[in-house]
Amino acid sequence: MFSKTLRDIARPHWFPILDAVKRSGGLSVPELAVKLKMSYMGVKKHCIALEKLGYLDTWRRPKQVGRPEKLYRLTDKANELYPQIGDDVTLTILEVAAQTDTHGAERLLFAYFSRQGDLLAKKIKGATVAERAAALAKWRDQSGHVSECRQDDEIGLHIVEFHNPLQALFDRYPALDRMEEQLFEKVLGAAVTRNVTKVSGLRTMVFRIYDT
Repeated sequence: MFSKTLRDIARPHWFPILDAVKRSGGLSVPELAVKLKMSYMGVKKHCIALEKLGYLDTWRRPKQVGRPEKLYRLTDKANELYPQIGDDVTLTILEVAAQTDTHGAERLLFAYFSRQGDLLAKKIKGATVAERAAALAKWRDQSGHVSECRQDDEIGLHIVEFHNPLQALFDRYPALDRMEEQLFEKVLGAAVTRNVTKVSGLRTMVFRIYDT
């Protein structure tokens, strides 16, 4: 039997709307209509329904001229739709490890990220940092991180992610921020900084890559 979450969104167009919003800082109905090639009224109807169910909320984006524009963004409830680790089991194992060794949990996590870095360094191919970044983002996206490789004048080459299946671990163990940076550096062969912002239910991780 489907979970309540899946039954809630089991409507045509609902998940594409949620996924488009997740991959952004918030979108208006006209922006969603263009992106998804749907009618304005159709998108508006779906967004209202998703807001009533608690998967979307709204805020007003100021405009230089005219009234502020209404944007939709994800709530924390929408995170249930994306892959998560088995939080309870994993956290319990780490807590038991910490009971026998003060740094036991961090040692286990460091070993995990180090091994992941070694495996990905062999898997991710590319003659340039940019090519490896694109390949890494593709792999991470397929692994549930909702990941994209981008390049612009403001940030330069970077990978942006809109979901973290390991978020429960990152909340408990802040050292994981640097461990993940080191994983990216090992795979890409370049310096990386990790920055996280959270607005409503949307958490955005930006990995800035210094291709020198």
